[in-house]
Amino acid sequence: MSDNGNHTFEPEITAFMCIYCADMSADTAGALHVQYPANVKLVKMPCTGKTDVKYILDAFEHGADGVYVVGCPIGNCHHVRGNERARKRIERAKKLLDEIGIGGQRLDIFFVSGGMGETFARCAHEMTERIRALGPNPLRAKERD
Repeated sequence: MSDNGNHTFEPEITAFMCIYCADMSADTAGALHVQYPANVKLVKMPCTGKTDVKYILDAFEHGADGVYVVGCPIGNCHHVRGNERARKRIERAKKLLDEIGIGGQRLDIFFVSGGMGETFARCAHEMTERIRALGPNPLRAKERD
């Protein structure tokens, strides 16, 4: 995109989401005609508890500027504690991203129930704005050099 000669950064974002609450909240957003940024690539998981740190790192390695996970509300996971395991993995992955120079602020986790379409869209907007402010994934910048 260009705006009077200035280039506007449009981030590539990967969202890992459970097939229960998160997927239903995305469907609810669509049914309510609540739009969220098209730059968010949705990856369905059986449960956010299956979101391994390796998947997160792979997303960044393959060009994602930001990554987030969307799961069931705490205490309401269809796999009992999968979302709690995911939250702990996200905390570890953030530290690792800080250590390797990508930045932990490029990763987050959100908890939504199936009827929260507007919240699902707000999470996508929040991450897009955050990553837009941070700029491109440092790995992508190194590829261009």
